[in-house]
Formats: sequence, C-alpha cells, structure tokens
Amino acid sequence: MGEERDTDEPFGVSGGYRERVSRPAGAVLWTRTTLPARPVLPDGCTDLIWSGGRLLVAGPDTGPHLPGEAVPGALPRGPEGGRGTPIVGLRFAPGQGPAVFGVPAHELRDQRVPLADLWPAGRVRELAGRLAEAGATDSGGGVGRLLEETAVARLRDATTTGGRTSAVAAALARGRPVAEVARAVALSERQLHRLSLDAFGYGPKTLTRVLRLVRALDLARSGMPYAQVAVRAGYADQAHLAREVKSLAGAPMGVLLAPG
Repeated sequence: MGEERDTDEPFGVSGGYRERVSRPAGAVLWTRTTLPARPVLPDGCTDLIWSGGRLLVAGPDTGPHLPGEAVPGALPRGPEGGRGTPIVGLRFAPGQGPAVFGVPAHELRDQRVPLADLWPAGRVRELAGRLAEAGATDSGGGVGRLLEETAVARLRDATTTGGRTSAVAAALARGRPVAEVARAVALSERQLHRLSLDAFGYGPKTLTRVLRLVRALDLARSGMPYAQVAVRAGYADQAHLAREVKSLAGAPMGVLLAPG
C-alpha cells in the first residue's frame, strides 16, 4: 500500500506506477517502469510479478519492504525491477493468493521467491515463454492479460474456502473482535487462527492491524486530519494511530505521505 494509486490514467502509461481492476475478483493489475521511491507497506496481499524475463511471487508482509531488497535468484518485491524495464504484477486480494500459488500464505510471509519454487518448472518455463512473447509486442498490456488468464484458470480449478475467507477478511477489516468473527463463520478461535495463517499469512489479530493500517493510509491520503483518521479507521486515539503506523510501516504518517 505504499505505492501511488493513480487509476485515472490508462493502464500501461510510460513511467511511474499505474494500476487497474483485474479480472480475478478483488485483484489489481499494476505496471511500473521505474524503481519506487518509497517502501512497499504491509497490505495483506500477495503478488505475481513479471520482470526481466522472470516470474516472482511476493508474499504478505509484516513490515515495510525497501526497494532494492532481494533474495538470491529473484527480483525484489514489486512494484520493482530494473530501470526502464516494464514490471507487471497481479496483486491478489487478502486470502486469494494460496489458491493461485498452491501453498499456505504463511509459507510466503515476508518472502520473495521464484514462481518455479512453487509450480512445476516446465509449467513456469512455458508461461515465461508466452509472457516474453507478449512483452515483445506489447509493453505491459498483453503480459497483464496473460497473467490474469493464468490466475483465473488457477482459481477456477482450485478447491478453496473463498467465501469463508472473504467473510473473515471483511469482518476483521471492520474491526470486529476475533471471537465474534469466529462465531460468525462457525469456527473456534483456534480454527480461525489456523485458517487465517493459511489464507492470509497472519493470525487474525495481525490481519486486523494490517487492514486497519491500509484504511488509515487511504483516509489520510484523501486529506482527512489525522485525529479524524484515527476515529474512522478504528484506533483508540491519534496516539494509537501514530504508534501503529510507526510499528507496521517503519515511519511516521507524515513521512509516508510526504510528496516525492
């Protein structure tokens, strides 16, 4: 959530960062051609990223991820990559990624791994070849459509508890107590914790904090005063907001929202 959100411009505008609503419900397709100036912040999401001829999976974060941080053999968490090289990614809604990648979300928490570590190597090579061909004739659009088609097929074929995980995410985003959420989805609190780790990469209390941060940042970007942001986002007061932002995002709100 540390990225610019500019959806008024057409997808694939040269330079900077752009995104649009994607075909998988709740997902976002994004593109970038320059390194981001700010850290990528926790948002509960997972990403499938194409850049420099490689496919990378970015797991759900528990803290800020700085541009240029990488793992051996992989690219950094998107939106990132080489200067001037289009980076295209598909950001999945919280709880959606495990059905696409085939592993529990907690196994990807704070990780950036090659897709070939999760899928059969032959399947990844075939997809990479198609993406390279699409990228050679279309700077982002064709690649994005192919990523979407791949994700839609994986989601269609997967056996998931999508309805339950969506209900959990929605309730926690509204600040509902964990015990209340567990009862609403007919689970014990321990079962809800296991479901949350598998689906979101976090326990329900951490997911609540992350989703509350997302809401707070969105409200603050709209120009709302911080005291009002704290109330609307569900914090006890402005001091609570400040502590949580610093804890999860690594910097005060003013720094995160500063131009440049």
